[in-house]
Amino acid sequence: MTITATEFKNNFGKYLKLVATEDIVVTKNGKTIGIFHNPCVDDISSLKGCLKGLNLDKNDVREMRLRDKYGEYFND
Repeated sequence: MTITATEFKNNFGKYLKLVATEDIVVTKNGKTIGIFHNPCVDDISSLKGCLKGLNLDKNDVREMRLRDKYGEYFND
């Protein structure tokens, strides 16, 4: 979704909720000045279809990535 900086500023709460499901591109004078991206959205959608039969949520994916990165040092 692309919106103006003024629209983003005036309705920040609305877009803060919306970024949970999609990227938001903010423009000013027709030029992109910011992109708000929720990395968890990509984590889940990238796994759909390739891990059939598993019920993963955002927390499961986060934990797997942290364990991959930090190994034995990761604690919940």
